[in-house]
Amino acid sequence: MTEAISWQKSSFSGPDNNQSCIELALVDGEVKLRESDDPDLIVTTSVAKLRAFTLGVKAGEFDHFIA
Repeated sequence: MTEAISWQKSSFSGPDNNQSCIELALVDGEVKLRESDDPDLIVTTSVAKLRAFTLGVKAGEFDHFIA
């Protein structure tokens, strides 16, 4: 039997379940990410890679993607 994944979303997403948001789960040491409006598409990465990405976002390394 497969154990259900416990997904978490940001408290900034609000109480409405129809809002699109990114959900995260930690499963066997790997981070899983999905969008709430497309829950069957799941991306898996490591904690270290997600941390590096998050630090890059905070440092503005991806700002050139935004118009």
